[in-house]
Amino acid sequence: MPPPRPLDGIRVLELGQLLAGPFAGTLLAYFGAEVIKVEPPGGDPIRQWRIVRDGASLWWRSLGRNKKCVTLNLRDPAGRALARRLAERCDVLIENFRPGILEGWGLGPDDLKPVNPGLIFARISGYGQDGPYAARPGYASVCEGIGGLRYVNGVPGDPPVRPNLSLGDTFAGLHAAFGVLLALLDRQRRPPHAGQTVDVALYESVFNLLEAVVPEYDGAGAIREPSGSTVTGIVPTGTYRCRDGKHVIIGGNGDSIYKRLMHATGRADLAEDPRLAHNAGRVEHQQEIDTAIAAWTATLDIREALARLEAAEVPAGPIYNVADMVTDPHFLARGLFETVEIDGKPLKIPAILPKLAETPGATNWPGPEIGSHNMEVFGGLLGLSAAELATLKGQGVF
Repeated sequence: MPPPRPLDGIRVLELGQLLAGPFAGTLLAYFGAEVIKVEPPGGDPIRQWRIVRDGASLWWRSLGRNKKCVTLNLRDPAGRALARRLAERCDVLIENFRPGILEGWGLGPDDLKPVNPGLIFARISGYGQDGPYAARPGYASVCEGIGGLRYVNGVPGDPPVRPNLSLGDTFAGLHAAFGVLLALLDRQRRPPHAGQTVDVALYESVFNLLEAVVPEYDGAGAIREPSGSTVTGIVPTGTYRCRDGKHVIIGGNGDSIYKRLMHATGRADLAEDPRLAHNAGRVEHQQEIDTAIAAWTATLDIREALARLEAAEVPAGPIYNVADMVTDPHFLARGLFETVEIDGKPLKIPAILPKLAETPGATNWPGPEIGSHNMEVFGGLLGLSAAELATLKGQGVF
């Protein structure tokens, strides 16, 4: 018997496509929820994004793990009727359509509350369910800009830089999963066990990570600007080039750590300089400090620089690509990879965090083929007969 998981017994209906909604569903499924993913008959587009092998993207095998995949044409009244019946039997519904779409299909929160008052309705959109921008389409790239992430990311004077990831989507998925868990807790405490709506916006999920940007502006008129590989107001912390062309990240901004760092670089004068004893003084003299560190790392290969910094108990590390990660002994010891089989071929996918000591998550199966669970869900959960299933399939409902 597999160990219990914290979301065992929770059933989730996932109506979202692409990334934000499905990522939230993946997180819940990994920790035990039964996630029924509804796709259009052609499948979620992400099945064909990026690198495709054996008919589906490698990304899908990770994102679709542990989900029961069914197909439904939600533009067809019969398809919407089946979705409604599924929603009646679920604890959570996740969707990331543009606001108003589900209401137009009779599948909004007000439509479903009478038949399932305990349903938790997690809604993910670019700009939220209300406000003047609610109707705008909002992809991660756009929402990362308006949410403030892009502005502070990059080198001063250059165009903002985008990390080669859809962070706005994954941040929103994390917020949605967190909101669902809060709502599940609340439902246990609040008779008559009523559900509620969780409203997640991509731009707000980015905005939520901006640390002190707002109070610093309001209290001091300061606008946080891009700062390259450093962080404004914290010195020294940055990326420095080594002799072999690789880069080392050094975080020496604690007062005692700073002293150890500068002694390790051979700059006892800067280590003991009273002007630099605290962060405020180091911020004033950032250029001098960074120049000294860069001059030191330029004389060493990265392995030697890291060894000396580790000996001095200074936080430091390399910049890894994925090839580095999958061979690193610490990544392996921490169990950050799982292997699944696709048509007999092994595929490494990332484990999902956080780690729970007593009720850990797990991958039961990789992202399945389109409609793999149609018979199980429509025939078993909804009780449709073989004849009904054949008729609906012939009508293009799924």
